[in-house]
Amino acid sequence: MTPAMYRRNSWFPTVFDEFLNSDLMNTVSTTAPSVNVKETEKAYIVELAAPGVKKEYCRIHVDEDHNLCVAIENKFEHKEEDKHSHYLRREFSYTNYEQKYSLPDDVNEEEINARVEDGILTIELPKLQKVVGKATKQIEIK
Repeated sequence: MTPAMYRRNSWFPTVFDEFLNSDLMNTVSTTAPSVNVKETEKAYIVELAAPGVKKEYCRIHVDEDHNLCVAIENKFEHKEEDKHSHYLRREFSYTNYEQKYSLPDDVNEEEINARVEDGILTIELPKLQKVVGKATKQIEIK
């Protein structure tokens, strides 16, 4: 039995079929989102590509082993139905992403914050404040 997508009809142009099944059309990717990590003087910044993802679909926490756990449930759907047409190709995506990142020792876990903006999930990992100019103590010899 041949899948309906590959069955050729006489009215369905070969050129159109080749276009739909070529590299020109985007394919669904099952890979993890791209991640950028940068360091500033005061924090580490983690940016995950999350186009179309709402903040309600993101979960972030620090586990008992001091790992940053990021989970994203990605739903792309279009529910409008048209009774006068049918799909020739449909690529809605429902994916889940979960990843653990080892946190550096100098991260202040209590101050971690995150936001979703313009298709990017940004997680800020503030560094612990270093004690500068620690007072020296003279030890008396007895």
